Amino acid sequence: MSIKIQAPQIPQHLEHLHEPLYTLQSKDEFSHAKIEHFTIDGQEAKRVSFEKMIFEHVDIIESYLSEIELTDVIFEQCDLSNIQFPRSFVHRTEFRQCKLIGTDFAQSRLQNVRFTDCVADYSVFRFSNFKNISFEHCSLIGADYCSSTFKSVFFDQCQLDTAMMSGTSLHEVDLSTCEFTSLQIEIEDLRGCIISPYQASSFVGLMGLVIKS
Repeated sequence: MSIKIQAPQIPQHLEHLHEPLYTLQSKDEFSHAKIEHFTIDGQEAKRVSFEKMIFEHVDIIESYLSEIELTDVIFEQCDLSNIQFPRSFVHRTEFRQCKLIGTDFAQSRLQNVRFTDCVADYSVFRFSNFKNISFEHCSLIGADYCSSTFKSVFFDQCQLDTAMMSGTSLHEVDLSTCEFTSLQIEIEDLRGCIISPYQASSFVGLMGLVIKS
């Protein structure tokens, strides 16, 4: 199973940007720029917009950036752990080899987004809307997808142990290449989910069955 995801549309030539990020203000807009080897520390702002940008080796620390807008953006080897991005809009964006441990995207809208080789354990996506999303070779242990809407969402060779998906329909979602011993999910959410034979035993308890050896 594969999903066609629109790639970020980024021009070949970008200016290098640093100074304005030391003091982010609500509704700031940034575009056509590259930021690398930089730390954004202690910022709090709403509705900051980034468009047609590349972030490389950027760390965001102790920051609260709600309702952020990311369009045509690439994050490469960035650390965004424990940062809050609630109620955000993320479109045509890629996260490559990033740390997203505990990162909070609750109540967000994500469309045409790809996560590749990321560590996103305990990340929060609850109450979010996903459309054309791919998680590839990611660690998503304990990630929270509760009460979200999935449309064309793909998980490829991900670690999903104890991920929380209650209230999220997994109809036509393929988990067959992923590794987990348990998921926090309701049996009705599994209707139409695609799993491998060895994963079936993980869901026996949800159906009230007991395996006798």
